[in-house]
Amino acid sequence: MNLGVVVLAAGLGTRMRSARPKVLHEIAGRPLIGWVLSALADVDPTHTVVVVGHGADEVRAVLPEGVDTALQEEQLGTGHATRMGLDTLSSECDRVLVLCGDTPLLRPKLIADLIAQHSAGEGAVTMVTAVLDDAGAYGRVLRDDEGRVTGVVEAKDADEAQLAVNEINAGIYVFDRAGLEAAIGQVGSDNAQGEVYLPDVLPLMGDTIGALIADDPDVVAGVNTRVHLSECEWVIQERLREAAMLGGVTMPDPSTVYFDADVVVGQDTTLLPGVHLRGTTEIADGCTIGPDCTLVDSQVGTGATVISAHVLQSTIGAGAQVGPFAYLRPETDLSERAKIGTFVETKKSRIGPGAKVPHLSYIGDADIGEGTNIGAGNITANYDGFRKHATRIGARVKTGSDCVFVAPVEIGDDAMTAAGSIITSDIPDGALGIARARQDNKEGFTERAAARAKQAAEEGDGA
Repeated sequence: MNLGVVVLAAGLGTRMRSARPKVLHEIAGRPLIGWVLSALADVDPTHTVVVVGHGADEVRAVLPEGVDTALQEEQLGTGHATRMGLDTLSSECDRVLVLCGDTPLLRPKLIADLIAQHSAGEGAVTMVTAVLDDAGAYGRVLRDDEGRVTGVVEAKDADEAQLAVNEINAGIYVFDRAGLEAAIGQVGSDNAQGEVYLPDVLPLMGDTIGALIADDPDVVAGVNTRVHLSECEWVIQERLREAAMLGGVTMPDPSTVYFDADVVVGQDTTLLPGVHLRGTTEIADGCTIGPDCTLVDSQVGTGATVISAHVLQSTIGAGAQVGPFAYLRPETDLSERAKIGTFVETKKSRIGPGAKVPHLSYIGDADIGEGTNIGAGNITANYDGFRKHATRIGARVKTGSDCVFVAPVEIGDDAMTAAGSIITSDIPDGALGIARARQDNKEGFTERAAARAKQAAEEGDGA
């Protein structure tokens, strides 16, 4: 058997109230269509085709390599869309799995079970159904007196008795290709929507229509509104949290931790409340993250601690410390055992092993050597109004508080800077750099100033 997959993803999704195609709305950092394609993990299809329409180029841009598209220029119904997909699907595929692109809760096991049931059955089609307390706008599954599936009626075309049925069509099917191609050409559009419905092929494909009733009706839920989107987000976040905890991650309050789909967290790491892990973030073993942290596309080494920080596209080394209230902008490279502390912002900088930037500083376009300590309130002035320039601070340097390094500038190993200095020239190894006016104390200044102020006030009153 060569399995082909057709994913229906051409609709705009008007109830989403969005200019973005519905299947591109994201859950856990992954578009809806991405979640549907990930459900194919256990069936290894020969060829996959996504039927696109609204925002076709945008949808194509997010599809993985090897997935082809078919264009449905006019949205004339699910049957018409399936026909477009079949025209593009490889001729090697003798069975066809049809999915909807807006069902992000699908699990690989359900798809694998559906394929297995179809392979063991006698009919030319097997479909997934689900039993809901409120079937709403879903198509109803019709069965005869012996319980055999005879077809599907859309909610808008159903009579009162049919609307009372609570078994719904999930819009997931496996067809023998030859039977599907023969039947789909016979389906018309004489219905309330004036569309070609894919379920209308079912009565045309023989007496046996296989049905797999989903154990968990949530897995077949579709997204039609932003309310549905948020409901599916909740389900997927619960899955991701459970997987992390079963993998050895501690979360005292899981409901406050949010994952993107591709995040990796190691064993014995603790995620405290208010943690958001996004993109391709990877956290090693034995870390403490949080409370109140956002990490995006970043890597954290073994045993590191990140507290109340915002970290973007950066690397945090093993045993390093970040925060609280730190902002690591892209291309920050914090080496092992190094520290970025309170109210520190970094950008495109390397902080060497064991180096510290403890508080109230901005470090941009800089390279800081091993064991260096940056004093409070230091700034690397990296921008001259036209171009960015680099600052190099060597190993074991101690800078005074409130220093500004006007780039390009280089500070040698074992050097020091005096507090309040504006460093505009290089400092040699082991030297002390001082760049400030000498202090001059004016004795009796306060008394004289007060006398002048009093005299001025009296003269003003006389006027």
